[in-house]
Amino acid sequence: MVKFIEGKLTGRDLEFCIIVSRFNSLVTERLLEGALDAFERSETKKDKLTVVKTPGAFEIPATVKKVLKTGKYDGIICLGAVIRGETPHFDYVSAEAVKGIASAGLGADIPVIMGVLTTDTVEQALDRAGAKTGNKGFDAARSVIEMANLYKEIG
Repeated sequence: MVKFIEGKLTGRDLEFCIIVSRFNSLVTERLLEGALDAFERSETKKDKLTVVKTPGAFEIPATVKKVLKTGKYDGIICLGAVIRGETPHFDYVSAEAVKGIASAGLGADIPVIMGVLTTDTVEQALDRAGAKTGNKGFDAARSVIEMANLYKEIG
């Protein structure tokens, strides 16, 4: 018989860290609200959530590494918004943020979820932060809850 292992969508008895960038706060605050909503709907206790704010998305990967060293959490989500401008700054920041988060996650024993938006316009970012196409902060929180439970099931 085939054995299936999958994570549940309950945050009961789990502790999470949300790392969120302050830059583009019009977008990132909405992502954070979406994440907090998902945690609440998944029965995660408020006192089991820690929000860490970084200046920008570029600082998120180093913060992930620091948070991982504490050993306090069952999962981490990273929220930010990098919006294309008129210079190549977008390319450098978005690439390094995504690579850094992925690298930290691969070396971790807990799930690290990438919820950093990389968009061409503010409108696209706002759409992904709840205006039209759902809230990617909500999605990231649901993913970390499911993955934390999955990691526990795997052992």
